[in-house]
Amino acid sequence: MASIKQIANNSISTEGNHANLMVNTPRNGNKLPDFRNLGVCVRTLVIVNFCVLVAAILQSNTWAGVLNNLAELSAWTQPVLLISIILLYAFQPWLHKLSYRLGIVAILVVVLIVTYVCNYFVDQLINVEPSTLKIRSYLLASTLVALVLYYFNLRYRALTPAIAEARLQALQARIRPHFLFNCINAVVSVVRNNPKLAETALEDMADLFRVLMADNRDLVPLAKEIALSRQYLALEKMRLEERLQITWQVENMPLDAIMPPLVLQPLLENAVYHGIEPLPEGGEITIKIYALR
Repeated sequence: MASIKQIANNSISTEGNHANLMVNTPRNGNKLPDFRNLGVCVRTLVIVNFCVLVAAILQSNTWAGVLNNLAELSAWTQPVLLISIILLYAFQPWLHKLSYRLGIVAILVVVLIVTYVCNYFVDQLINVEPSTLKIRSYLLASTLVALVLYYFNLRYRALTPAIAEARLQALQARIRPHFLFNCINAVVSVVRNNPKLAETALEDMADLFRVLMADNRDLVPLAKEIALSRQYLALEKMRLEERLQITWQVENMPLDAIMPPLVLQPLLENAVYHGIEPLPEGGEITIKIYALR
């Protein structure tokens, strides 16, 4: 199932008496490391040099041999490493547009090309490097690329849920007081003139607050979030009557999408209170939900 960790590119625009709410459900984000980030570059340097040190230790029986092997490996790895980081820094905007798999291939190709160029110049200067050492250099470069990317992939998967949950909890902590106040106002506005309508509204409120008071760490189907948002808009429609017109355009939404609960509702609340309610003649809210291609 398609899991929506974030609702990206959410926007509310007011034009005349129309408030447009657009929710794009993105595909999986780019999990490649950002080589224009200083922390990424430093971690890459540390990981590669640590691997070189381990390789030097495994190939030697004495401390003198470790130092000799470390010097030999560093003499090859450092130029390749630094040139690769510089090129990846320059190519970062292009890499960001690629899918994760294509990005891995592109990074590997860049590193192998740099390795080939370095081997070529070493050949020209020394002209004694056996072909077997060249093959080993390509294998070593590929292994180091795989280790670095695997580390950043693990780090991305470890940090993303924690960051997303913290943002969601902070957002919901801000929503709850406003949500309660607005729902009560909507019921109070009709309780005297239309008790049956007020009773229906209270039932909707009960459903809404059942979700609100639950443990909202689990993702919910997008269809359920839309049903909850329809109940909220029904409360606002009861209060604003003909001043609030609602149009749903959800024919192209991904049926298997899941998302954090109570994310769409605050967007609708902003559309009502900042886009529609200030207009004496009211207006229309258009909700468009679709999958990015």
